[in-house]
Amino acid sequence: MAEPADLHFLEQAASLKPPGTPRAPGPLSDEECLRLFDAQLGSRHLDLAARWLRAQDRGYYTIGSSGHEGNAAVAAALRPDDPALLHYRSGAFFLERARQAGEADPLRDVLLGVVAAAEDPIAGGRHKVFGSHRLHIVPQTSTIASHLPRALGVAFAIERAARLGVASPWSRDAVAVSSFGDASANHSTAAGAINAAVNCGFQGLPMPLLLVCEDNGIGISVRTPPGWIEAAYGSRPGLAYFSADGGDLEDAFEASRRAGDWVREHRRPAFLHLRCVRLMGHAGSDVESAYRTPAEIAADLAADPLLRTARLLVDRGIATADEVVRLYEAKRHEVIRRAERVRDAPRLASAAEVMAPIRYREPPPGAEVPGRGEPVTVAQAINRTLADLLDERPGMVVFGEDVARKGGVYGVTRGLMKRAGAARVFDTVLDEQSVLGLALGFGLAGMLPVPEIQYLAYLHNAADQIRGEAATLPFFSAGRYRNPMVVRIAAYAYQKGFGGHFHNDNAVAALRDVPGLVIASPARPDDAAGMLRACAGAAERDGRVCAFLEPIALYHTRDLHEEGDDGWLAPAGGTVPLGRGRTYGDGRDLTIATFANGLRMSLRAARRLEADGVRCRVLDLRWLAPLPVDDLLREARATGAVLVADETRRTGGVSEGVLTALADAGFGGRAARVASEDSFIPLGDAASHVLLSEDAIIEAAARLLGRPR
Repeated sequence: MAEPADLHFLEQAASLKPPGTPRAPGPLSDEECLRLFDAQLGSRHLDLAARWLRAQDRGYYTIGSSGHEGNAAVAAALRPDDPALLHYRSGAFFLERARQAGEADPLRDVLLGVVAAAEDPIAGGRHKVFGSHRLHIVPQTSTIASHLPRALGVAFAIERAARLGVASPWSRDAVAVSSFGDASANHSTAAGAINAAVNCGFQGLPMPLLLVCEDNGIGISVRTPPGWIEAAYGSRPGLAYFSADGGDLEDAFEASRRAGDWVREHRRPAFLHLRCVRLMGHAGSDVESAYRTPAEIAADLAADPLLRTARLLVDRGIATADEVVRLYEAKRHEVIRRAERVRDAPRLASAAEVMAPIRYREPPPGAEVPGRGEPVTVAQAINRTLADLLDERPGMVVFGEDVARKGGVYGVTRGLMKRAGAARVFDTVLDEQSVLGLALGFGLAGMLPVPEIQYLAYLHNAADQIRGEAATLPFFSAGRYRNPMVVRIAAYAYQKGFGGHFHNDNAVAALRDVPGLVIASPARPDDAAGMLRACAGAAERDGRVCAFLEPIALYHTRDLHEEGDDGWLAPAGGTVPLGRGRTYGDGRDLTIATFANGLRMSLRAARRLEADGVRCRVLDLRWLAPLPVDDLLREARATGAVLVADETRRTGGVSEGVLTALADAGFGGRAARVASEDSFIPLGDAASHVLLSEDAIIEAAARLLGRPR
């Protein structure tokens, strides 16, 4: 079925007449006008080819760039080495950036993504995205501006990496550009990132970020109120505002150049409002007539940026109407020829191929090495390890809410700013999305970010920055981009009733199902030190995203069984292999598998069970992802009975994964679990009613072994 936008362009372009007096030259030369028209044509015909491929059941993506082709001018106004995080309607930008950098065949590259071909050089057949390491375009799939915190981080990291003398992919005067739609500008992620960018500028911190809002007035079927974007961002203090007609190639280029130059000179954020139209609906399956009037659709067709560039060419005498039509049809032939060649290209053929960029890799061989020196608490062990890592790694930065002068809510980062300097240990705005966005940018800049999330409950309003941005980047770039980071999170409960839910959250399900994420959950000081080193190594070596869950209640714990026994102190230092558990005892009756606060409770319970004649061994899982399955099976088979003591919730808790691992491996012994209730954590003594306890572990062990107490 013929697309109205295609027919309308051909009809109108063929009837273009030169004016009596040629239009005066503007900011673009004749050659530049033709070059940008070529990028616009390529983008339009990629959209048409995507629908042609879909009609043959060979293509899988039809969200296009039609109506937004003016973003070719944004690319032309910037340098090809300026990092770009693009809106999904940025086809013309991508093609112009590819031309600037001498890319061989960007049309084919995009089409390979449309057909999900394994040889797609961008995402390897995993998604259709605009991205290229060589073109400094970071692949983004977001449709709700969730990439803006990362753009914030990239802009911040440009200068900070140079200041610290860390090698970076970008020059110190680079500009980070990020495009998004008008509907997405309303999302809290966008609002938070833009606020953080303005906040940095207000403090005098370099923030070379160019925000490009491509405003077509509609988000799928929901209209953006006319004038809303300008009203919301046109006069915001600390945010330079530039506006252009995205259908007017010269106006778009001139505004983009002024905006880019302003950011490059002042190192402050700017907002470029590019007014566009949306042609051919939201995607191939979208029936616009269901929610737009014929007059609205016709008005957008009349404002087609390709048609307006064609008129520019004719008005300036650069091309005749016939020549414009020939260029259009020649580009159609060029794109369709490539589409025909790639439509049957091999797809990813196995789970292993699909998961290759995110699979867990075996760490370098090496045995566990115990720590040395004086015994310390968990908090002290983490503090000393962070200090040592900062000394060893010039590109490491530690940041978050209250981590600098205060030294953290629990003193875990105390003294680090004085030791490493305010450029490497610093406070952020109170916005977890921005905290993680900074980490995303630092990671791309070749640094090792160690952000802190003050409490586990605070992570949930920003979890998509880990799930949808950090974890997906290697997946959607076929491993060409990596997001090394170690996210420290004060976690879990047992603070003797203090703080209620927001300071005692025990929900880890949002992390456990993120593919490729490393989740460390140390309980003892020596493990905390060694596992933090393991996470730093995995981040640097493999670009891993690591969540480091620190049990708040054990930060300053000293004793295990009796007051004054110092049984929970241990030397810091040493190393811990990624994905390996730790066993305490050699009992033959029962294996208790646990982690974090559960380890201390289980060791105490094991001592009491031994008094009743039950000999236990306790396995500290330590790693919630990847689970130490080999260690689990070994200890389970040694006793033939396994009790999982899980301080997280019964639904979505860790015990579900542990019992499933046993079942998958064919474990034939007895197995049970005891976990906290499916409840938020209340304030005060009521918390004990819903949390795992030492007594509950003992009772569950007795039931499992058939020895009622």
